[in-house]
Amino acid sequence: MLIEFFFRLRAHGLKVSITELLDLLNALEQQVIFANIDDFYSLSRMILVKDESQYDRFDRAFAEYFAGVNEVDIAASIPKEWLAKSLQRQLSAEDKEKLKALGGLDELLKQFNERLAEQQKRHAGGNKWIGTGGTSPFGAYGYNPEGIRIGQEGSNARRAVKVWDKREFADLDTDAELSNRNIKLALRKLRKFARTGAADELDLPETIRATGKKGMLDLMWQQERHNAVKVLILFDVGGSMDDYIYECQQLFAAVRSEFKHLEFFYFHNCVYEGLWKSNQRRFKEQTPLLEVLNKYGSDYKLIFVGDATMGPYEIAYPGGSVEHWNEEPGEVWMRRLLNHYPKAVWLNPQPENRWDYYHSVQMMREIMQGRMFPLTLSGLGDAISKLR
Repeated sequence: MLIEFFFRLRAHGLKVSITELLDLLNALEQQVIFANIDDFYSLSRMILVKDESQYDRFDRAFAEYFAGVNEVDIAASIPKEWLAKSLQRQLSAEDKEKLKALGGLDELLKQFNERLAEQQKRHAGGNKWIGTGGTSPFGAYGYNPEGIRIGQEGSNARRAVKVWDKREFADLDTDAELSNRNIKLALRKLRKFARTGAADELDLPETIRATGKKGMLDLMWQQERHNAVKVLILFDVGGSMDDYIYECQQLFAAVRSEFKHLEFFYFHNCVYEGLWKSNQRRFKEQTPLLEVLNKYGSDYKLIFVGDATMGPYEIAYPGGSVEHWNEEPGEVWMRRLLNHYPKAVWLNPQPENRWDYYHSVQMMREIMQGRMFPLTLSGLGDAISKLR
């Protein structure tokens, strides 16, 4: 039983073992759940998936196997503008009574595929095409007695018999770009806790032990536990990095919440003799890089964030910077940093399949000794492994 389901999960990259499959079968035999697909989904995911970054892959495999269609590919093939929310028709109870369902899921799926093959543009407020706000059985934010809901945020009339937008864990996929939540999950691997400061936190195990020994309540206190890891993060700003502002904001917010000892600075394209804290005052209030090296010890872990897309001269030649005359090449300053901070990585928000198109990316990867990683969950995981 469920052998094909097991192989479908493996085909999607999930490392499911025979033991876990037997555990699932045993749970079914004990009737932990019975005859309910939603309950089976929750039970099987709990038993078969041990890493929440794999939830999206599980969702795709589950949908393919139990629905008999590749829901992910169908949903992804519909242009986003077709499903953008716009004006919505207001139907009376009498109008709703006049609408008729197509006649079951099989007919819905058949006509949905026909519409998908024929439709050429966005439709809103209609009764036939995939669109929004109308009485068509296909799309979002409309009404039909039976329909296929796609691309809609939350429920509306609660009449959908098929929902193709309920992939709640898509941003947890290891190949997905990062959100604030899953960045925090990844950064936790870099934690190294230590207790510092005043003893003002209740030590519950010691309190229980001391109370039992004394025969009366004896409160015991301990120092608060903090993440003792020190991080220095340098963000490339401006130019081509404007395309990745959102990703960098998410990373910065997550890093600030995870590390007590965090220092950050900005640079443009390549690091030179000066860094800055405020991009608005970048030309007036720079911090000399030598001052950074002297102030922050080699126990800091160094993270560069940038797409490394620039002219090769900016790395290799004096005067190569596009913004000022640099007396020494950027490569010289990069190597000073790397000599001082042996644990360093570069996070690149640009898709990894584009890296080979830029000579500057190859140059920077060589300077970093291969320690450049994509800004995805798996890439951040690999980078953290290097930093540890």
